[in-house]
Amino acid sequence: MVVKREMTKKFLSEAYAGESQAHMRYMIFAEVAEKEGFPNIAKLFRAIAFAELVHARNHLKAIGGVKDTVENLQVAIDGETFEVEEMYPAYKAVAELQGENEAVRSTTYALEAEKIHAELYRKAKELAKEKKDIEIKKVYICPVCGYTAVDEAPEKCPVCGVPKEKFVVFE
Repeated sequence: MVVKREMTKKFLSEAYAGESQAHMRYMIFAEVAEKEGFPNIAKLFRAIAFAELVHARNHLKAIGGVKDTVENLQVAIDGETFEVEEMYPAYKAVAELQGENEAVRSTTYALEAEKIHAELYRKAKELAKEKKDIEIKKVYICPVCGYTAVDEAPEKCPVCGVPKEKFVVFE
């Protein structure tokens, strides 16, 4: 049952955003703890990150944010397209204006990856509308910039130059 009252929906939307950010923050903190030699602290961060994911999922469902795959793909397309056409170009322009080189790099990396994501989601949606799954053997993600390649990684990341062997593989 989806909540009906606007104030409740607004509050749950804010809670969803907060829980989503906490999930990601704790996953990143877990990576740091792992690299610094604290495997049990990393485990704690990952476990609580999962709890935050559960909270976020519950909130998103309650506000009606989870649909069927075709509708979910359209939401993903809309989000990626907004990031490519509006959000990241504006963020990057401000960062350039203010001489914030780390922000310029970060937004450039995200912008280039989001272009690929939007296209992959478009292809998947067209197939899902026909009740077909997308044919993907492996997805390769650059761990530095997020560049995404399907079935085979490039020898070097075309965005940031990371070598092929550093890409994270999803099978």
